Amino acid sequence: MIAEQTQTAVRKTSTLFHLRSLYLIMGLSGGMMGPYLTNLFVHQGIASSQVGIIMSAGKIASIVVQPLWGVLVDRYQQTRLVLMLSLAIPAVLAYFYNLQWFAAILVVYMVTTVFQATQAPISDSYAVRAAKEANTTYGKIRSFGSFGNAIGGYLAGMYLMFCSITALWVPFLLLSLLGLVSIGALPAATERKAGSVAFGEGLRRLLGNRSFLFFLIGCFMINQTLTAFNSYFVLTFQMAGGSYGLSGIALLIASLTNVPAMLVGSALQKKWGIKNVLLLASAAYVLRWGIQWLFPIPEVIVAVQVLHGVSFGFFYVAAVEFVAGSSGKGMQATGQSLFNMVFSGFGGIVGNLLNGYLLEVGGPDLMYLVCAISALAGTLILLFVKAGRSVKEA
Repeated sequence: MIAEQTQTAVRKTSTLFHLRSLYLIMGLSGGMMGPYLTNLFVHQGIASSQVGIIMSAGKIASIVVQPLWGVLVDRYQQTRLVLMLSLAIPAVLAYFYNLQWFAAILVVYMVTTVFQATQAPISDSYAVRAAKEANTTYGKIRSFGSFGNAIGGYLAGMYLMFCSITALWVPFLLLSLLGLVSIGALPAATERKAGSVAFGEGLRRLLGNRSFLFFLIGCFMINQTLTAFNSYFVLTFQMAGGSYGLSGIALLIASLTNVPAMLVGSALQKKWGIKNVLLLASAAYVLRWGIQWLFPIPEVIVAVQVLHGVSFGFFYVAAVEFVAGSSGKGMQATGQSLFNMVFSGFGGIVGNLLNGYLLEVGGPDLMYLVCAISALAGTLILLFVKAGRSVKEA
C-alpha cells in the first residue's frame, strides 16, 4: 500500500516536472519566433496586407484539421505523438521562411500552423488534469510558458542586434528539439487518461450550452485584438520609432507580467469567481488598446505592456478553467480544442486579416482604435454571460 502510494506520488511529481519543462520550452521557442514573423515576412518583401492573408490562411487550415487532432487524441490515445508532431514539423519547416516567394511562405506557414494548432488545447487539457491530481493549480503550471515566452522574446531582440532576422530558425529548431525530449519523458499513465468522448459529439453538447456559446463569442471579440500584439507589435513599434532592442524589452515586460498573473489568477478566481476575473481582464484589454491609440510613443508603448498580464494572463487562465468546468470529465480535450478553435483560430483569422488591413490603410492609430472597440464589445458580451445561469467554477 505504501509502495503504491509512493509510486503514485512519484508519477505525479514527474508529470508536473515534465509539463513545466514543456511549457517553458514551448514558451521560449514561441517567444523567439512568433513576435518577429511579420518582420521576417516584410523583410522578404511581403506587404502587410499579404502578411494578414498568410496568417489567416494558416488559421483556416488549422481549424479544418482540428477535429482530426481531436480524433487522434480522444479516440486513438495518441497524445504524445500529436504533441511531438506539433513541435517537430514547425521546427523543420522554419528554415523555409527564408524563401522570398509569397506562395512558398504561405504554404510553409499553413502547414506549420496546422501542426502548432494542437499544442495549446492538448497541453492545457494535460495541465488542468495534472494540476487537480497533484493538488496544485493550472496557472502555476502555465506560468512556466509565460516565463519562457518572456525570456524568448527578449533573447530574440538581442539576437537580432547581431544576427540577421533570416537566422531566427536556428534557435527555434534547437529549442523545439529539446521540447521533444520533455514530451517523450511524460508518463504513459497520463496519456491513457485522455478524454473518451468523440470530438463531434462533444462539439454538439458544448455548443448546445447557451452560456458557453456566448462565452466563445466574447472570447472571439476580445482575442481577435490580440493579433495586434502577437502579429504586428514589433512592426508597429518600429513605425512609432522603436528599435529591435527596445522591442525585445517590451516583449520581455509583457510576458513577465503573465507569470505573477497566472500564479495569482486561480486565487482570484476562488475569491471573486471565474466570470469576474474574465471581466477584469476584458476591461484591461480595452484600457491597453486605448492607451496605445492615444499615446503612440515608444516609451509609453513599452510601459503599457505591464497590462499584458492583467489582460491576457488573467483572461487565458480563467477561460481555460471556465472551459474545464463547462466541459465535464469526458470532454476536456474536446472543450479545450473548441475553445482554441475560436480563441486562436477564428479570432486569429479575423484579427490578422482585419488588423493587417487597418494597419495598411490607417496605420497603428486606426488599428488600435478598432481593437479597443472590439474588446469593449467582447466585455459587454461577457457581462451577459455573467448575468446568465452559473457555470461550475472549479
